[in-house]
Amino acid sequence: MEKKKQRDLASIATIPLTMTLANSILIPVLPSMQKAMGISAVQSSLLITAYAVIAILFIPITGYLSDRVGRKKVILPGLLLVAAAGAFCGWAAVAFDKPYALVMTGRLFQGLGAAACFPVVLPLVGDLFKKEEDVSSGLGLVETANTFGKVLAPIIGSALAMWTWYMPFWFIPVFSMISFVLVAVWVKAPKDKKPAVPFKKFVHSVVALFHEKGRWLWGVYISGGINMFAIFASLFYLSETLEERGSHGILKGCLVAIPLAALCSTSWAIGKWIGQNKKLMKWISVIGFVEAAGCLIFLALGRTDTLWVIISILFAASIGLGAALPSLDALLTEGIEKEQRGTVTSFYSSIRFLGVAAGPPVAALLIENSKTSLFWVLTVCCTVAALIALFTIKPKQG
Repeated sequence: MEKKKQRDLASIATIPLTMTLANSILIPVLPSMQKAMGISAVQSSLLITAYAVIAILFIPITGYLSDRVGRKKVILPGLLLVAAAGAFCGWAAVAFDKPYALVMTGRLFQGLGAAACFPVVLPLVGDLFKKEEDVSSGLGLVETANTFGKVLAPIIGSALAMWTWYMPFWFIPVFSMISFVLVAVWVKAPKDKKPAVPFKKFVHSVVALFHEKGRWLWGVYISGGINMFAIFASLFYLSETLEERGSHGILKGCLVAIPLAALCSTSWAIGKWIGQNKKLMKWISVIGFVEAAGCLIFLALGRTDTLWVIISILFAASIGLGAALPSLDALLTEGIEKEQRGTVTSFYSSIRFLGVAAGPPVAALLIENSKTSLFWVLTVCCTVAALIALFTIKPKQG
């Protein structure tokens, strides 16, 4: 990798780290929020879902804008909006006895800011490097930052909640502004000397791309969405289980972080290893989903209720899910031309956010009746993702 661009890449990596913290930091605090605001488990899970749903709606727009006006011009206002919305949530929690509606409003605006940030990161990394192996390595680092945020989030969230339940809202603006400064000062995105493609011609080119490569593109999209769904559903389950069994504060955060540590380290290792070998990317994705399904079926069978066994199985499943993440990213980013990269990867990010949005509320609804039903659903989903990756992703077509 070009040494002069390592600082750019490190600065870019703070964006997914910040966006992940802005959402996942709340997961260990949800039970405390339920008590403080007098809301149900499903209502608290919607604070996670709201952030993702609004992002889903606006990601295609920000992806298109990033192709037209430039990546940084979209990312920087997004980071500012995430910071402002986090401060608004914190203020509402302090100023009102029943702040749920206002906090939900703030979360929606935070999701709008997130729509302008993480989805634009993938094409920005693709723009930054000329060699495909450098792109793969860069995307691996981005996914590592994303998953590392998930590792840190429960620990930081639990620690801040020991002060008061709304402190995580005030933490988000701090991290967002640090990321804003780093990206503004250090990231030097390459300038595109080609004139902007007219809108009508651009739309036709994207439609033609999906007509030609739609089969494997949708395979990557759906597999990525299932991956996020499995991660966030299992996280919500683990957080609720720990709360029920009396684990609170930093201890709870550290326990939630254990499977996420597997996700993070695997994403980093696979991103460094895959290079530009697209066949390897496909098979790592398939094997990763199969391995995750094989682990989750043990919880679906309901043979054990021991906490350390549950955490160990989720740790093992996270290895498979973590292996698939950078592989799917690289397949998509390296298979698309720069002019269409922002728009095409934005659809991928939308579907990933859909998985994030669906995970907590679906998990909350399923575990109300039967905890094993959640893991049957996750086992089936991971199996379906493996089959989709196996039969739709054809590297020769990419």
